[in-house]
Amino acid sequence: MNLEMQQFKAEFFKALAHPLRIRILELLAEGDKNVNEIQTLVGSEGSAVSQQLQILRAKNIVSGTKEGNKVIYTLKDPMIVELLAVARQIFNNHLVDTITILDKFRDEDEELALEPKK
Repeated sequence: MNLEMQQFKAEFFKALAHPLRIRILELLAEGDKNVNEIQTLVGSEGSAVSQQLQILRAKNIVSGTKEGNKVIYTLKDPMIVELLAVARQIFNNHLVDTITILDKFRDEDEELALEPKK
C-alpha cells in the first residue's frame, strides 16, 4: 500500500510539473472556464492549452463538462487550491532564505571593503 501511495504521489506531481499546467490550475482555482477563456488568459495557443488540459484530465486533476459546443473545465478536487497556496508559501519561504543569505554576503563584502588594506 505504501508503494502504491508513493507511486500515486509521484504521478500526481508529474502531472503538475509544467508551468502552463500550473497556470491553468491557478485560473481554474478562480472558477470554471472553457478552453477559449483559458487560452486568452494565459496568452497561449489553443493547441498547447488543450494538450495540457488533456494531461490534467487524464490524471483526474480537472474534469470537463460539455455545455453546447464548449467544454467547461473545473478542478476535480477543491484541495488543489490549498495545494497551490502551500506551494506559493514554500516558494516565498525559499525566497526569504535566499534574500537572507544574499544580505549576509553583501554585509560581508561591505565589511571587507572597509577594512584597511595590508
